[in-house]
Amino acid sequence: MRMRHYISLSLAALLLSFAAISTPAQGVVPDSFAGWSCNGRSSFNPAQPSQIASQTASSAGNDVLAEYGFVAGEQCEYTRSSEKLGVQVYRMKDPSGAYGLYSYMLTADLPHGALTEHSALGSSRALVLDGNLLLDIRGTDLPRREKDLKALVANVKHHAEEGPLPTLPDEMPAEGMIERSDHYLLGPAALYQFLPVASSDWLGFSQGAEAESARYRKEGRELTLLLVDFPTPQTAAKRLLDIQQNYHVNATTFDPASSPLFAKRSMTLLAIVSGARTKAEADALLRQVASSEEITWNEPTFQFKEPPISAMIVGTIVGAGVICMFAIISGIAFGGIRLVVKRYFPDKVFDRSSHLQVLQLGLGSKPINSEDFYGLERPPRK
Repeated sequence: MRMRHYISLSLAALLLSFAAISTPAQGVVPDSFAGWSCNGRSSFNPAQPSQIASQTASSAGNDVLAEYGFVAGEQCEYTRSSEKLGVQVYRMKDPSGAYGLYSYMLTADLPHGALTEHSALGSSRALVLDGNLLLDIRGTDLPRREKDLKALVANVKHHAEEGPLPTLPDEMPAEGMIERSDHYLLGPAALYQFLPVASSDWLGFSQGAEAESARYRKEGRELTLLLVDFPTPQTAAKRLLDIQQNYHVNATTFDPASSPLFAKRSMTLLAIVSGARTKAEADALLRQVASSEEITWNEPTFQFKEPPISAMIVGTIVGAGVICMFAIISGIAFGGIRLVVKRYFPDKVFDRSSHLQVLQLGLGSKPINSEDFYGLERPPRK
């Protein structure tokens, strides 16, 4: 009976473990919010390439998603009466990748929204960045449902992982930039969509580079500025040299058959302009780029002037005289105090006969008395 009881408990524990494994974890998108109910929840991940490609709103493709660090995604169609709302959530490896995918999907027809710090809200589509999560919302008349969308974002926020966002976009010049044309790039596939120089990794993303691109309007022409940040100035200098050797860079004459590039390095930053006809036209935009990195920090210095040799000798003599005077005064003070104490307090403080031992050679008949050393007389002993 006892063995049968143990077997039953073991089978029950095994069934419970299988049930726990087979039970799907709670998703990121909620089952309901603000009166909206989820119907037909599904998930997608990097192991489902065809499904990802069909669900990515801006046809980013699997390569772009991989560059930004795509981990998993969920989607759900919400209904409320006859209204419908489609929601896709992309969970990225870190907030930087989520910001990059947000900037990649952002289009010029999506004005800035108030759902989060980085959000866009249009009439039929909304993009919301929250930590490492990116929400892609589709529907009709979305600005009228802004309160409902905020309730959805508040539910999803509990699953977001917060972290620092890229600082490279702050280095982009603001003058002349076309709104919502800036994109944060972490790989050649995304770069090729906005600057189709080559499909290979000609910019050096494999060496730790990150890039930011934007379009500018200068004197009626549209230029593209690409700002690349490298880990070290040496890496940036080597990459600029490679680009100059392989591509048409900093040409002095305009060739209509080619698309010249104009580049400049500033510390760890490499600025590249495309679309300019002359170097002067590109320099007008390149001059606005300045690196905020500092390799060294110069501490305040003080000018030291060495005194003449005569002043050094006089100073040495005066210093030695001061030390000698101090030694003489200290010796007189110390000896005087001992004499005064011995005169008024004989055999009580210094050289007490009960503690003083004198080595006698016995060369004379007079007994040695310690008082003789100080010229003090003591009454003869009886």
